[in-house]
Amino acid sequence: MTNDRDGRAVWSREAAGRIARDDDAVAPIIYPPETDRFDGFHVWDTWPVRSRDGSLAEIDGHRVVCALTTTDDLLPGKRHDVASIHYFTSTDGESWSHGGPLFSGDALGSRQWAGSTMVDDGDVYAFYTAAGERGEDDLAYTQRIAGATGGTVRVDDDGLRIDGEWDHEILLEPDGDHYEREEQSRGMTYTFRDPWFFEDPASGETYLLFEANTPVPEGADPCDGDVEAASFNGSVGIARSPTGDPTEWELEPPLLDAVCVNQELERPHLVVRDGTYYLFVSSHQHTFAPGLVGYDALYGFVADDLRGAYRPLNGHGMVATNPANAPFQTYSWTAYDHGDEVLVASFFNYYEYVGESLDGIAELPESEQRRRFGGTLAPTLRVGLDGDRTELLGTLRHGCLPLPSEELSPVDRGGRPRGTDRDGGSYRS
Repeated sequence: MTNDRDGRAVWSREAAGRIARDDDAVAPIIYPPETDRFDGFHVWDTWPVRSRDGSLAEIDGHRVVCALTTTDDLLPGKRHDVASIHYFTSTDGESWSHGGPLFSGDALGSRQWAGSTMVDDGDVYAFYTAAGERGEDDLAYTQRIAGATGGTVRVDDDGLRIDGEWDHEILLEPDGDHYEREEQSRGMTYTFRDPWFFEDPASGETYLLFEANTPVPEGADPCDGDVEAASFNGSVGIARSPTGDPTEWELEPPLLDAVCVNQELERPHLVVRDGTYYLFVSSHQHTFAPGLVGYDALYGFVADDLRGAYRPLNGHGMVATNPANAPFQTYSWTAYDHGDEVLVASFFNYYEYVGESLDGIAELPESEQRRRFGGTLAPTLRVGLDGDRTELLGTLRHGCLPLPSEELSPVDRGGRPRGTDRDGGSYRS
């Protein structure tokens, strides 16, 4: 399934038109955890610190997650305007302690959006989205992919700390050819963000994946005369390091185009299993082009190699979504391999809210906006992979991130209700 431009894979309107809330993809309704391990903070886009080979890093018995973070006295809808990256540590993958801001106030941009973090022999490499300009008078939405080096990990009797003299630099900006510049944008939003570090096990080469938009020049007709659909031009971008140095990158053509289908393919990342490449993205119901119906959901594609012809999982692309009566309860999913399953972390977004879009949240009293925002990690999803098909098998507790070496309870495939592992959480029948 490729188009003629650079041979890249496409998410076609035909495939996206088959999206439906099948039972195998719908998560159970969730509510706040009895104990919020992130109390005092709003946390949302979250990612585990990984080793260079992509595995979850275990550092002297600790695992670490990074998350976009603000204090929880902020109105939830304002959090993106002041976001910074904090890190949290755990020795069991369930109880999390606040480590503090990842950076010491010297990060690029007026605020930082999502990225990825890698530890290699004690050295920490951070990749993030520099949103806006440091010191700007008016909030801007310029997006550049930034990197930071110089951080180190140390573990002592007081726990795990990440510190050091960070050196920040802009790694990538859109070229206007493969990737749309802000001034070229005609869509509802503009994207050049969410860098995700990846070392290809087949070649050993080093890459950054990111979210972007494909330029659609004025007068072009990629959507058979549908001018409005042509402004929906999301893509999964990729850059390669010619030397393996995680600070040197060269833009390459996108891995996946969604022109005429979707505007935002957020937080792209890969899981590689037995030589098969699974590409995952998050997207919203409102970013699908006219004539298509999608949901706030995790979407996925599969190929036989990194540059392969990615096929939509399940024939349409949707892997996991929220139930119809809680359509915005979770978002920003991150998948990682765990034996026979894929585990998927996300954040607890708005609950006890059913609306056409999240725009209705702003019409609620501020007290209700605060009450209905989860602002913590959601229950982790257990997803089965079988070639081009996926199945939601159950859930773990809020914020539970087991290492691949930690066993999960067996999944009951006998037709009884599927519930959470480790004795907690909600069930669905």
